[in-house]
Amino acid sequence: MSPRYFEEPSPGYGKAAPRAASASDAPRLDLSGDWAFRFSETGLDETDGFELPGFHDQDWDRLPVPSHWQLHGHGRPVYLNIPYPIPLDPPYVPDENPTGDYRRDFHLPESWAGTPAVVRFEGVESCARVWLNGVELGVTRGSRLPAEFDVTDALRPGRNVLAVRVHQYSSGTYLEDQDTWRLAGIFRDVTLLARPADGIRDVFVHAGYDAASGGGRLRIDVDTDAEATVTVPALGVVGASVTEAFVFDAVRPWSAEDPHLYEAVVTTPGEEVHLRVGFRTVTVTDSGVLTVNGRRVVLRGVNRHEFTPDRGRAVTLDDMRRDVESMKRHNINAVRTSHYPPHPAFLDLCDEYGLWVMLECDLETHCFEMTKPQPWLRNPSDDPQWREAYLDRARRTVERDKNHASIISWSLGNEAGDGRNLEAMAGWIRERDPSRPVHYEGDHGARYVDLYGEMYRTPANVSRIGQGLLRPGEIFWPATDGKGDPADDPRNRMPFVYTEFAHAMGNGPGALAEYMRLCAQYPRVLGGFVWEWKDQGLRSTDAQGREFFAYGGDFGEDMHDGNFICDGLVFPDGTPSPGLLEYQKVIEPVAIGPGSTPGHLLLHNRYDVVDLSHLRFTWSLTRDGVPLEEGTLATPDLGAGEKTEIPLPPLGTVTDGDGVGEFWLTVQAELARPAPWAPEGYVVAWGQVPLSPSSGETVRAVLDSGLLAPDTSGTRIVLGPARFDRSTGSLLGLGDHAFHGPRLSLWRAPTDNDLAWSQRDAEYWKARGLDRLRHRTVSVDPDEQGLTVVVRSAAAATDCGYLTTYRWETDGRRLRVRVHTEPVGHWPEREDVFSEPMVDAGLPPEEYAELVRRDKAPSLARIGLHWELPGRWSRISWFGAGPGEAYPDSRHAARIGRFRASVDELQTPYVRPQDNGNRADVRWAEIVDQEGAGLRVEGAELFNLAARRWSERHLAGARHQTDLTAGPTVHLHTDHVVQGVGSGAVGPGVLPQYRLEVRPADFTFVLTALSAP
Repeated sequence: MSPRYFEEPSPGYGKAAPRAASASDAPRLDLSGDWAFRFSETGLDETDGFELPGFHDQDWDRLPVPSHWQLHGHGRPVYLNIPYPIPLDPPYVPDENPTGDYRRDFHLPESWAGTPAVVRFEGVESCARVWLNGVELGVTRGSRLPAEFDVTDALRPGRNVLAVRVHQYSSGTYLEDQDTWRLAGIFRDVTLLARPADGIRDVFVHAGYDAASGGGRLRIDVDTDAEATVTVPALGVVGASVTEAFVFDAVRPWSAEDPHLYEAVVTTPGEEVHLRVGFRTVTVTDSGVLTVNGRRVVLRGVNRHEFTPDRGRAVTLDDMRRDVESMKRHNINAVRTSHYPPHPAFLDLCDEYGLWVMLECDLETHCFEMTKPQPWLRNPSDDPQWREAYLDRARRTVERDKNHASIISWSLGNEAGDGRNLEAMAGWIRERDPSRPVHYEGDHGARYVDLYGEMYRTPANVSRIGQGLLRPGEIFWPATDGKGDPADDPRNRMPFVYTEFAHAMGNGPGALAEYMRLCAQYPRVLGGFVWEWKDQGLRSTDAQGREFFAYGGDFGEDMHDGNFICDGLVFPDGTPSPGLLEYQKVIEPVAIGPGSTPGHLLLHNRYDVVDLSHLRFTWSLTRDGVPLEEGTLATPDLGAGEKTEIPLPPLGTVTDGDGVGEFWLTVQAELARPAPWAPEGYVVAWGQVPLSPSSGETVRAVLDSGLLAPDTSGTRIVLGPARFDRSTGSLLGLGDHAFHGPRLSLWRAPTDNDLAWSQRDAEYWKARGLDRLRHRTVSVDPDEQGLTVVVRSAAAATDCGYLTTYRWETDGRRLRVRVHTEPVGHWPEREDVFSEPMVDAGLPPEEYAELVRRDKAPSLARIGLHWELPGRWSRISWFGAGPGEAYPDSRHAARIGRFRASVDELQTPYVRPQDNGNRADVRWAEIVDQEGAGLRVEGAELFNLAARRWSERHLAGARHQTDLTAGPTVHLHTDHVVQGVGSGAVGPGVLPQYRLEVRPADFTFVLTALSAP
């Protein structure tokens, strides 16, 4: 049987009907473990008898199941986002089709004699042909979907041989163009399941909740030929007939915040099936709001691929549990299972821990979007001969997972265009399970879905959607204007979901707060899912044995999409990125901040369901980052959505003291008791309140006494403790320390978003030569009170640059530099910038015109100073925002305090090296050696701080962290301003308010040489 075609053989066996994944007491044999394995680079239609029990496989390799054969030395991983790894020739695949033959012996216990049975494959990529004891059972496609084969007549007492031929490519490949590694093999569990004749074929649980009365309704449909009963001990149901519909006056409903499950057992004479039942009702109101159990919910979610850096999609229960626990710890409440059903155990965990789930079918045909001259030409989504394949995937998705309380929406798939087959899927799902709304982002006109979804729309356009201003026929991409009355467009009466937003590639995403704020402003905007949960970097080693995470191009692929696969909120090993910490803060379930009444604190319960009784609130007071007092704050148990203002705790240090310095009150919401995902005391939310009127604006960087004149008699200019080059005016040292700097810096090692096709900042910076500035000293002028140095900075072959005036002054102990810098020459607008039509979002014409202007305006990465310091200065302390990195559009997770770190600890190890580690709102910083000798930098204004052991150009040239080697110099950046990070690798670039335009700047630093104690 060739893997190329649609039809499947039917030699008297074939696949069984899809059914739910159930916890049954019927006998089962786990067939995981080492299988005999043979690999071929080409597709094989005929067999050499390997499926026969007597075939000798002693010289075959051994391959663990579950696994991908590419990760065990057979073939190689390939990463592609949109293109197929095969010619676009549906439904055919090339002869060069990697193929794996598998054999597994197992012993059938005597107790199984005469018992009907099936063999169940949870996931095989992409096409599997299956035999038992030489008898062909059938073929399965749908890589991430279960398949069962009836083996009753093929089973033997004692030794049995299960044989499987897996083709990497098949007709199913055209339906599985997901943005992930192209890997193959039996990557999920294989199980032999006894199916007693008087057992249970399938179960469908219907458990609704009446929010008005607090009651519940339970019906369990059981597919069986025997009499079946149900027992739910906690609800007083014992051995009742499943033909009954049970009505309960009071039940505890299931939600992501209170995931209460009732244990239930369905029993027949031959089998028991154990269920965990959650009562909940999902509704779309007449006003277009998604509610669960009568409460509006906001999805603060992520898109999750199954992935580990060592096993690819062959995830274990521990892997899945770590994902779920990390999501809960970071305030994530929802998951879209992009772009296929996950391992069934993951959904068990979502039920248990509490996560809203959008369950997505195993479907994507993205590459057809690229067909020329007509996009989506020959796309299977609208081709009648693919209809049954589409419906088969919908059936297997819904039937497997229909009993999970956590699933509140079905999704037809991802980026598969539009067409009749998708509409047929939606119709079948809605008929089979009308209790959950249907989603599919590709239905841009919302003709056959219940939830309207879009990807990567700008906040301005989301605002229009939230206001119900879409015109009939209006589409964002490719853009069409539409016309007519918005009241006629059904999308304006539907919940709107961020199917994907805030692309988390590399250093980013930015503007999370802007997106989530719209959920509070517009009830129909129900939140959504950041792309994506985890960087999909494969753990590898280089020639020197150094470990790194590999991405596209690291395996010698003919085609690849580079590091676009590393776009997650956690690194491949599960370590949270700064982006996840930012998201955690932005979506925290309790908002804490200054009240509208002086001396009061605002508390806002942003949970959708629960009150605050599971939390305790603690406070701490600092002055200039130094702890002074702490205590516990008495707070009311606010209900979901409620807010109040409470008095600040008594703070004697502030009221009775001298009031000098910056006073900050930090309030934390902590778990009052352990949760399954975190210990008691875990911080779920926090807020800071400045108690000094001048907090953040304290007068700094002033000299102690009168200014001194420079000494110009020697080979160098000496100004108090400082030494300068006579001809260039460069600072050569301070006190006993020698170093180089500062020089104007306008560039950064481009982030993935800077490089994005939709943003093009990095391209603009390179064209202006900002990465290769040359500096010409215009003048060096000493006078009676200091030294003025003027420098022009520009790149070869360009006329645009910056003219910078450094004014150096000293009181004999400290050195002050006042910097004025301004652009010179011609700075052209950014060309070919992709800007989604922002429309006006109700803005006045002049404001809209300003947005458009700023989007195309010349940009810079930073305006600041670059210092080259001794490599032994490896320790940094600062007073400002921290402890982690922060940028203008991603700084909510940083709090004001005093922090310490080594230069190495300041780095964020993004899989592809890029600009990182910026610390924001710094008042002062000290960079010293192990003995405490070094330099103190104070800013008259809040400044940005970064330090690393390699230059920006070295950082920009590295492909992996192993390419970064420490040099003899610490490169310190003290920046007056930096540009935001955006999420432009896909979607909007840096929003206008966070863009750094080419403009003048004035800022001041005071330097002090530090000696060892």
